[in-house]
Amino acid sequence: MKNQKNKKIVIAHRGASGYLPEHTLPAKAMAYAMGADYLEQDIVLTKDDVPIVIHDIHLETVTDVALKFPKKKRNDGKYYVIDFTFKELQQLNVSERFDPETNEAVFPNRFPAFTSTFKLHSLQEEIEFIQELNKSTEKNIGIYPEIKDPEFHQKEGKDISKIVLEILNNYGYKTKNDPCILQCFDAQELKRIRNELKSELFLVQLMEFKTDEKLEEIAAYADGIGPWYKQIIKGKDKKGNWLISDLVEKAHKLHLKVHAYTFRADQLGDFSSFEDLLQVALYEANVDGVFTDFPDKAIGFVDKKYKN
Repeated sequence: MKNQKNKKIVIAHRGASGYLPEHTLPAKAMAYAMGADYLEQDIVLTKDDVPIVIHDIHLETVTDVALKFPKKKRNDGKYYVIDFTFKELQQLNVSERFDPETNEAVFPNRFPAFTSTFKLHSLQEEIEFIQELNKSTEKNIGIYPEIKDPEFHQKEGKDISKIVLEILNNYGYKTKNDPCILQCFDAQELKRIRNELKSELFLVQLMEFKTDEKLEEIAAYADGIGPWYKQIIKGKDKKGNWLISDLVEKAHKLHLKVHAYTFRADQLGDFSSFEDLLQVALYEANVDGVFTDFPDKAIGFVDKKYKN
């Protein structure tokens, strides 16, 4: 894969989501301009089988759906993407992520909620946008799609993986040599993508916070893992040294790449700075890449280290 042999990679998590509303085309354009190696696309299906780029299978945390379609919520109080046609979804305005109960922003210091105009878009629209940018800039920035909640889609009578793979194939993303990494949390579905649907793409098994997946089993069908960084960096010992798990080391022995999530400059936890967090993850724990809301900061850090 691009840049993986000689340099750590930076994946723009939902675009430049530290600066603009997540998964909007402006957030992707900003991340592209910042020089991210890959732009991430979370994918959910509409009622009419259009794959759209949005993080959740429901809408109320990033759009004004409750105002535009108040009668379309389900009994659990949520508004599901799958209950709307693509045409209906295009009527919504997208915002910085907020709590629908309180209307307060999840990240209060980011782009102000419900200002400017942002819209939802399809996977096809985003792929075309990135490919056209690649043409005009003579770059080869990759895509990093995620199949969201395939089990939910199956219960609703939809085969999201089949639809997404067909689109990726149509746009030239077919093999591990193409600038596309496909990810999913659902291990059974990722196995199905490799074995039953015969995908030859670079596949990454995302890992839940408390996972018990055996790396040997993952290596049989996937090319990499996507763990939460706190599965790798376990805090500090009594002397103040960072405790690093053996997850990365074990993965590398099985020839699995490790792309850890999610690195946020405004959510540092026990780290003194964003650079400190990146240093420990990338160069002490030796992860191969990072998902970050702040691609410019990560790219600047990696470039500086790479040149040195």
